[in-house]
Amino acid sequence: MPARADDFDLAGLGLSSGEAKRRELTVRIAPVVLAGERFTADPQDVEVVLDVSRMTGTGHALRLRFATALAGPCMRCLNPAAPIVEVDAREVDQPGGGAELESPYMTGEVLDLAAWGRDAFLLAAPEQVLCRPDCLGLCPECAVNLNEAEPEHHHERGPDPRWAKLRGLLEDES
Repeated sequence: MPARADDFDLAGLGLSSGEAKRRELTVRIAPVVLAGERFTADPQDVEVVLDVSRMTGTGHALRLRFATALAGPCMRCLNPAAPIVEVDAREVDQPGGGAELESPYMTGEVLDLAAWGRDAFLLAAPEQVLCRPDCLGLCPECAVNLNEAEPEHHHERGPDPRWAKLRGLLEDES
C-alpha cells in the first residue's frame, strides 16, 4: 500500500520548470453529507495517483485520480448503496496570478490532499445515490420496498377529492 499523505509537500519533489512527477499515495476521504444523509468512501483510505508538473516560475499543475465506492443509503429505497465514483480532478496553482489561478488547496508548497480529495469525490458523486440503476423505491401508499414486492402489488385508489362537489350534485339529483 502506498504511503499515506493527507498533506503533501511539493517542494520535496525538487522539480525544475517543465518537469513532472507521479506519486501513488493513500489519502483518507472524510465522510460527506448529501441530501441530509451521511455517506462515506469505501474504503476511506483511498489509493490515489497524483501528477505534479512544475510550471515556469513558481506554479504547479496538479492532477488527482482515484476510484472508490460511495457507501450510504439508497435515495429511493433506503437499502445500502455503494456506487463506484471515479475521480479525475485538476488544479492549477500560480501564485500571484489571480484568484482563478490560485488553488485553495495550496499553502505555500504544501498541498492539502485530503481536502482536495474529499471535494473532488463530492463533485464526482452521482446526483442520486442508488442501490441499482433501476431501483423502484418505496410504495407511496404503504412504504413497502417495491424492489422486493410482488409484481401485482398495488392499492385501490379512492375517488378523486376534486370531484367531490360534482359527485354530491349527481347524488342529489337521483
